[in-house]
Amino acid sequence: MTQPTYSIVIPIYNEEDNINEMYRRLTGVMQQLDGECELILVDDGSKDNSLNLMRELHHLDSRVNYLSFARNFGHQVAVTAGLNFVRGKVAIVMDADLQDPPELASSMIEKWQQGYQVVYAQRTSRKKENWFKRLMAYGFYRILRQLADVDIPEDTGDFCLMDRQVVDVLNAMPERNRYIRGLRAWVGFRQTAVKFERDPRFAGEVKYTFGKSLALAISGIVSLSRVPLRIATYLGILSAGVALLMILLVLYWRFSDRTTPLIGFTLITIALFFLGSVQLFCIGILGEYIGRIYEEVKGRPIYTVKEIAGVSPQSNTSVHKSSSHSPI
Repeated sequence: MTQPTYSIVIPIYNEEDNINEMYRRLTGVMQQLDGECELILVDDGSKDNSLNLMRELHHLDSRVNYLSFARNFGHQVAVTAGLNFVRGKVAIVMDADLQDPPELASSMIEKWQQGYQVVYAQRTSRKKENWFKRLMAYGFYRILRQLADVDIPEDTGDFCLMDRQVVDVLNAMPERNRYIRGLRAWVGFRQTAVKFERDPRFAGEVKYTFGKSLALAISGIVSLSRVPLRIATYLGILSAGVALLMILLVLYWRFSDRTTPLIGFTLITIALFFLGSVQLFCIGILGEYIGRIYEEVKGRPIYTVKEIAGVSPQSNTSVHKSSSHSPI
């Protein structure tokens, strides 16, 4: 099998309405490239006809390879799995819903040929997304950039190009809870942006609901920053100060000659609610970090594969197959 120059990794979850159009547009892009290309489609436990369509494309075009998870493991794990299998000198990661325009790959490759090892797509606008989602995304990227220990570019997703050297470093990382765009920034190397306007989905339902987006945001912050722990410390100091103030007020009311005013009971009640809220908030922050530690020490594989076609894992990566049905 010819060693490809370019590997395109596409995580897929219930994208039966987009796969054929995605392949059509990618075929046009691949014909314009100056080297051999492979597609690595990662089925993240789809419940629709996505896997069957991937099988058909594999039989139709030898450049199309795929692997299918035994269950849904999540978008970031699917991207990680795809990177475990790339054989090219370059890996390009994009989504299947065509919000990441495949045609932008040519511009990314030009930047790579100029010597950049990471080229990320940076959104200048988000077409047909409601104001609430745009506001939340705008706020999240700027908060993350302020909190993170590394410089994470604003308004960037997983759509990117990475040199083989960067892919090897990411594959060698042992951590299980992976925030790809954060790890991509953490590894360093020479990086640059290609700006684009994000298109609406070609077809189908949005997979990243508000709940999933919020979970990803929390994961990104916890993965890349210890600031939440410092916030918990500062809140603890603040609550201790409030508690001390309430002790002094209670002593004053207790030993004063006049009857304790109603406002005293109100302040005490407010203080109790405040202290309780701070405690629960801090416990929640600690729980996030402790949960991460718990997941890491268990040592389970981050995904299991039930079917593989056309690819095998590269060096320093391991894959757990859940069955013998692996038509390579």
